[in-house]
Amino acid sequence: MKSQHSRKVAVIGTGLVGRAWAIVFARSGLEVNLFDENAQALQSSINLIKDLVSDMKGHGLTQLPVEDILNNISAKSSLQEACSDVYLVQENIKETLEAKIEIFKQLDDCTHPDTLLASSTSWIPTSKFTSELKGRSRCFVAHPTNPPYLIPLVEISPAPWTLQDHVQRAMEFYFTVNQEPVLVKKEIHGFLLNRVQGAVLNEMLNLFEQGYASSADLDKVMKFGLGLRWSFMGPFETIDLNAPAGVSDYALRFGHTYAQVAKTQLPNDWRAEVIKAIEQERREKLSEESLAQRSRWRDNRLMALRAHQMNEPD
Repeated sequence: MKSQHSRKVAVIGTGLVGRAWAIVFARSGLEVNLFDENAQALQSSINLIKDLVSDMKGHGLTQLPVEDILNNISAKSSLQEACSDVYLVQENIKETLEAKIEIFKQLDDCTHPDTLLASSTSWIPTSKFTSELKGRSRCFVAHPTNPPYLIPLVEISPAPWTLQDHVQRAMEFYFTVNQEPVLVKKEIHGFLLNRVQGAVLNEMLNLFEQGYASSADLDKVMKFGLGLRWSFMGPFETIDLNAPAGVSDYALRFGHTYAQVAKTQLPNDWRAEVIKAIEQERREKLSEESLAQRSRWRDNRLMALRAHQMNEPD
């Protein structure tokens, strides 16, 4: 990182993802300029961040005192002020192509030519919203896994015109703030995580729609089955360890069966009546009023899991 920008970043947008990124950066000792067009959302985000950081401190997920982390975050009154003299801008505004094109035009105009410009978009490739920019070579997607202060994966997806030097700077930067960056070598809609997650969700929806199991039992397939292994190793390592001689042995034993199953796995169009049926089952287990409380419970369980994961050898 270049020294003149190494201690300061800008986070644009203070929704769930923006607040989470602010925590990631501030926890790592960086100065965070926080901005949102909605002044009320900007101010309320500080209190929400304080609650989250306090929970993290209780799980030993930050060495810094809560007040020190909060002191690293400053609310700014304009986009220009937020982006002044920063190493990187992390954009987190609404997920539309039009909005991304407009905000990146503004960011390109108001930042130092060497500042990295990253979008947290979950689906839109970098090339779709940066093609007309003078500084398009410094733009890329940095798609987090929500919430990034607990789940460290971040997908770095550059456009064909993003300079390799800037890609390398981005990979190094996210590593220094305790994330686990992975490089998406070619642009693809949805990047890596959402495509894998989408494949699982589509098959789960098919199994539910076709009457094979309830939504609760399908959740158990992941919670008490695949998810236990996948919480500390990926599917390739899983199959490498599930046959005496490794991946090739596993493929010889089971590959033809998976290939046959794949022929029966259909796309799913997320039909409204299917989603409504799942919604009904979920609301019988958890009321709408309890969603926020359950979400905080989830985050605390993730904190405990992440603390355990950080203390285990890779």
